[in-house]
Amino acid sequence: MLGVDIVSIKRISNLKEKYGLKFLKRVLNNNEISLVKSDETLAGFFAAKEAVSKALGVGIGNEFSFLDIEIYKSDKNAPLIKFKDEIKNKFKIKDSNLSISHDGGFAIAAVMIETQ
Repeated sequence: MLGVDIVSIKRISNLKEKYGLKFLKRVLNNNEISLVKSDETLAGFFAAKEAVSKALGVGIGNEFSFLDIEIYKSDKNAPLIKFKDEIKNKFKIKDSNLSISHDGGFAIAAVMIETQ
């Protein structure tokens, strides 16, 4: 299953500026918040979570929320996805791959999810 999302970095920056920590805590857990050092990273994480929801075919809503996954970094700084056990079991997730990029004022994320 494949999911892709693109977001305006400025749009995400404006949401952060307007709602502050309330916005951050709605879309990120504390570990993710500690990794976010720039609006580009924040927008990339946001796009990644949207891309996961699209790969799962459900969008953000009742079946899947922003906080059902955690984006973290490998030793080589590559983005990785950690699924809550409930989500992993519900969607029979076996493996996942994530790529995030930023350019020209946009952040894009592509997610590939392998199921059992």
